[in-house]
Amino acid sequence: MRSRSDTAEKGGSAMLAALEDVMESHGAELDKEKIHARHDNAGRVMTRCPVIPVLVIPDLSLARPIAQALVAGGLTTLEVTLRTECALEAIAEMSKVEGAHVGAGTVLNGDDLARSVEAGARFIVSPGLTPEVASAAQRHDVPLLPGIANAGDIMRGLDLGLSRFKFFPAMANGGLPALKALASVFGQVKFCPTGGISEENAAEWLAQPAVSCVGGSWLTGGAFDAEAIQSRAQRASQLKG
Repeated sequence: MRSRSDTAEKGGSAMLAALEDVMESHGAELDKEKIHARHDNAGRVMTRCPVIPVLVIPDLSLARPIAQALVAGGLTTLEVTLRTECALEAIAEMSKVEGAHVGAGTVLNGDDLARSVEAGARFIVSPGLTPEVASAAQRHDVPLLPGIANAGDIMRGLDLGLSRFKFFPAMANGGLPALKALASVFGQVKFCPTGGISEENAAEWLAQPAVSCVGGSWLTGGAFDAEAIQSRAQRASQLKG
């Protein structure tokens, strides 16, 4: 009977082998040192601001005004999710705002990643970790913040030289107790909890040593109101230095 450690090791090795196969199909070699360097860059993305606004942009005309309001409020790291038809154009528009550091979220595959980088995305956030997305991030030399939900996900990421992850969906996956349990085992890992994070509970998450930042959609909720967005951003930017 296999032990749990044997099973985890086998799963991690399979993930690494799958990534190597994907890289080989693209005529490239897996370079774990470069992956690690890019994930260090992901760590810097996570420490720019205590809150990363998670943005769904349904109307392209709102992209630049939303970015301007968030940046004016002190939040300069912006995640534009690929959930609307104008998302890629929104990335391009928001990238024109001085001080904005714009990335793409809800990146599900290599094509999503390539199109996001072409649009101007400076970092990538995905809901999970797959060989295809990891290899695409390496090919395009872009920081990757992949989603994890459990210890197995983290171990597979560590096998690839990654140590910065999005904990997603945070509340649905057990909330703070689950994150504390994972952090107690993986001391070298830093997290960006996303999913169920609100203005009311963000500070509690940010108080955890393993949490570098949180992702939240509350900053732009409701009808567009530049003053309200800037005010929320100002409060969020002061949650953690």
